[in-house]
Amino acid sequence: MAAKKKDKDKGDGRKIIAQNKKARHDYLIIDTYECGVVLTGTEVKSLRQGRASLVDGFVQIDGHEAWLHNVHVPEYAQGTWTNHAARRKRKLLLHRVEIDKLESKSQETGHTIVPLALYFKGGRAKVEIALAKGKKEYDKRQTLREKQDRREADRAMSAVRRRQRA
Repeated sequence: MAAKKKDKDKGDGRKIIAQNKKARHDYLIIDTYECGVVLTGTEVKSLRQGRASLVDGFVQIDGHEAWLHNVHVPEYAQGTWTNHAARRKRKLLLHRVEIDKLESKSQETGHTIVPLALYFKGGRAKVEIALAKGKKEYDKRQTLREKQDRREADRAMSAVRRRQRA
């Protein structure tokens, strides 16, 4: 019985390959989606080595299909003539209802679809994408100020706790 449970839990973890921290700073995240991505063999091998960049990536919807653009997956070092192009567009695997919803929302002014994370889940490559709205410069400053205030409050609380224990 324990062996069955061990096999079942084996592939549930997320092995994060790349994150787009800049997207969380530059955009207000409205909604997130997890989707599969169509890859070639050398791309999978390169990702398993933990090499990718989502910094300039974006999602575009063409003809009821979602495509991931400008994500850099470097060429596989041991690959031969079968190697892939580093910045090719990759098809995302989403349900039709999700694609239609994303397409209608992204057509609104200021909305875009950006990749947040690239990871392996259960042995399959997944991309977390988000419907996002661009932040203004003052919104970015306000977010940084709130983050800094939270850090200072946490430091003060931990100092008080240390004094109470002593």
